[in-house]
Amino acid sequence: MVESSHRGILYGVSVGPGDPELMTLQAVRRLQSCPVIAAPQTKSGQMLALEIAQGAVDLTGKTIVPLHFPMSRNGDTLREAHTQAAEMLRHHLDAGQDVAMLNLGDVSVYATFGYLQEILQAEGYETRMLAGVPSFCASAARLNQPLTAGMDEPLTIAPGGSADKVLDNAGSKVLMKTGRQLPRTLAVLAAHGKLEHSAMVCNCGLPNEEVWPDLSQYEAARPAGYFATILVKE
Repeated sequence: MVESSHRGILYGVSVGPGDPELMTLQAVRRLQSCPVIAAPQTKSGQMLALEIAQGAVDLTGKTIVPLHFPMSRNGDTLREAHTQAAEMLRHHLDAGQDVAMLNLGDVSVYATFGYLQEILQAEGYETRMLAGVPSFCASAARLNQPLTAGMDEPLTIAPGGSADKVLDNAGSKVLMKTGRQLPRTLAVLAAHGKLEHSAMVCNCGLPNEEVWPDLSQYEAARPAGYFATILVKE
């Protein structure tokens, strides 16, 4: 086993929701210094996080490592994918190379990095996280509305599939990655009387961005895409 002092460091680098201008200077500098860049890749071959990063950093000459994570809720399937991805990164870390794993939004919010971080930290590898702009903050700015009304108002952040569990909570709510479940989520919002108080931004900061300030005007059958963020105001 390679001694920890000779191993590379795994960085979880946030690239923001879509607009390369929302990447931090810290993220840019880390990508410039890391020889290895790892990024999720879809079945179709798209590497969205890498495309965003390339809009801010020249990655010529870097080793690019595609990571494959299935869109599955099966625990065994996901664990196998995370184990395989960790093995791919371990190869470079053991060679003394720092690795930057790209993450959409912020690396601390519903990010796959956390699974690989857990695996590799348990084996003695050093990991570090670089903060970024999460999609719900970028969406609020795009809508030109604050997420909270005051210092005493709570803010609840949840996956879109958990809407029915959080809509009765006090304060504003953020429902993330609601695209695939949008018809059901809209029905839940309507049942709670929240549709006219809800807004949605799809693909925030990307060329195909869509902004819907009032979800009562949205047709439930209209596809929204995977990256849909709903903001629910009190």
